[in-house]
This record gives sequence, C-alpha cells and structure tokens, in this order.
Amino acid sequence: MRGAIFGSLLGAFLAGPGIAAEIEEPIFTFFQMDQNELRVTDEHEAYAWEAQGWIGTDFDKLYLKAEGETEFGEGVEAAEAQVLYSRMVSDFFDVEVGLRHDFRPRPVRSHAVLGLHGLAPYFFEVDAALFLSDEAELTARVEAEYELLITQRLVLQPLLEVNFAAQDIEELGLGAGITGIETGLRLRYEFRREIAPYIGLAFERDLFGTAKRTRSAGHDPESLAFVAGIRWFF
Repeated sequence: MRGAIFGSLLGAFLAGPGIAAEIEEPIFTFFQMDQNELRVTDEHEAYAWEAQGWIGTDFDKLYLKAEGETEFGEGVEAAEAQVLYSRMVSDFFDVEVGLRHDFRPRPVRSHAVLGLHGLAPYFFEVDAALFLSDEAELTARVEAEYELLITQRLVLQPLLEVNFAAQDIEELGLGAGITGIETGLRLRYEFRREIAPYIGLAFERDLFGTAKRTRSAGHDPESLAFVAGIRWFF
C-alpha cells in the first residue's frame, strides 16, 4: 500500500506541472469583529469598531482590516482601512505589505504598509507595522494582546497598543517619538466560540509632544472608558 502511494506521488512529480497543478492548496475565508463596542466616559459616548477578514491559503492571504470610532452627536472621529498581502515566513509569523487609507481625522492620508504579525513566546499575539504616508511621514504601531482562559467559556483579554511618529506632524497634532498608548482589559463570555458578549475598560493617553498639542487644542490627553460589546467571527 505504501509503495503504491509513493509510486503515485513520484509519478505525479515526474509528469511535470500539468498534474502537479491539480494538487492545490485549499482556499479558506475568515472574518472577525474583534471590537464592536459602546464606549462611555465622563464626557461622551462613542461606538468603536475593529474588524478584519481574509481569504487565502495557509501560506498566502489577502487581508482587509478596518477600525475607527464615532462619537455620538459629533460624527466619525477616526476611521481607517487596510488592504494587505500576507505571506507566512515562519511557523508563527507572517509578513504583510499593502496600503492603508485614513478617512478620519482630516486631512486624510494614504500609506504604504510593511507589517509583521503572529504569535510571540508565551502566546502573545503581536501585530507591528510601519506606515509611510503620501506626505512622506513615517509612523508605526505595535499591538500586543493575550487571552487568559479563566473557564472554558470565560476569557480575559488584556491588550496594549503603542503608536510612534518619526517626525512632528502638525496637521494631525502628532509630535515626534511615542505619540500615545491605548490599553484595555475585556472580559468576555463565549456562549459559542463564534459569538461572545464582553465588558471592560479602555484607557487612552497621548504622550510627550502629542499630549502638548492635544492640551493646546483644548482637549484632555487621556481618557478612561467603560466598554461593552459583542465579539464575533465566522
């Protein structure tokens, strides 16, 4: 039996690309609404979203990512979308290249993207990216999150996001260096793996030159929000 299988595979190899092309990797699809939540602070209420979907194989994928926040009564405060090609470069990490477009804040920007995402040691999920805008502005973002299984259905998810700018970007109110951080802690209950309501806290803080510009514009450089939402995927 083993000899027959080996002979079939060897025959397909010797027959050339015509037969080999018939042995193709399966195509998969995936979509996840990771953040889909109401955020409530002392000053305002807002809706925030973060979603991603992809189509492809284990080695090559086409990603669509979107995130943003809209403040009730004020309109969309921030919104961006990314289209990326992802290629597996190791058992745990993929490299991404593509485009990002910021619809808000204004003035709008488009960016070339070079990123890396995957699982770091101890199962931390890491997503890091460099962005070069159409105004030759270089920025970066690093995100890390972890899922702590309290029970088979109850999951605690801490996360951290750090943003950087290589230079002052006055039009966007950004100072060179670390521009800001966002941390969060969300506790979800998985009625099914595909759908899980959650509650938590989200803290945002502008730093250094960016915080100075935020204060000069009459805004508080930090905020703490209670969040409640539903995470789902298919």
